Amino acid sequence: MSFSIAGKTAIVTGAANGIGLAIGRHFADMGANVMFADMDEKSLISELGEQADEGNIRYFAGDLREKLTIANLLSATLDAFDQIDVLVNGARQVAPSDPLDADDPSVRTLLDQNLFPALRLNQLVARRMIKQSEDQDEGTAGSIINLSSIAARRTHPELLGYSVSSAALDQMTRSLAVALAPNRIRVNSIALGSVMSASLQSALKDNRDARTDIENHTPLSRIASPTELTETAQFLASDASAFMTGQILTLDGGRTLLDPVGAAAH
Repeated sequence: MSFSIAGKTAIVTGAANGIGLAIGRHFADMGANVMFADMDEKSLISELGEQADEGNIRYFAGDLREKLTIANLLSATLDAFDQIDVLVNGARQVAPSDPLDADDPSVRTLLDQNLFPALRLNQLVARRMIKQSEDQDEGTAGSIINLSSIAARRTHPELLGYSVSSAALDQMTRSLAVALAPNRIRVNSIALGSVMSASLQSALKDNRDARTDIENHTPLSRIASPTELTETAQFLASDASAFMTGQILTLDGGRTLLDPVGAAAH
């Protein structure tokens, strides 16, 4: 099986910075057509510069919590590239929670940010993939990759909302994998830990001791750069993973092997 994604069209959300940006750039370098999507238009323009709106790179700015925005993202991608082969849901928000405060809105807020937009986009893109493959009898019709977190499995009280939304995203991945398997659409997830996401980078600015804490809780004793997971995403997007669906791949430097309740699970 081939690891090539050349000629495929991918939507990557959360693509203005951090992990989403790294995946989008890698996919484009590997010959894929990439729609970089994020609500931060200024950062999209700053990062993509003159590359945008030409060749195999486009960008789309909008709030994916809005149903119309998701529909417009799909339309913009089809206008630019005529098809959609890969979806990478990289838009995530991390926020603290107070588990004993009944008025704390963080659980609902993070479900609204991390789960529901991903679910709607999964559904809409899957319908397009099904339509595209009507004349095909074999082969993968599409690959959906959701970015999750080891917070789904490792309890940290102050990240209640993020943990719940991550766990929900993992179960959504499994459920949609089964539902879409008859249509030859694969749905998998990458659970991240000890990776320098934009949210972790921001957190470390406010707490320098946190870096040492995370490194001490990671068997490989370091924090990975966003580029270190790009080839994992490429594997899931390519035919090399043609018989893989419903899986939550963990990329955390071994952290979930020994970290019970320690450092925040970014």
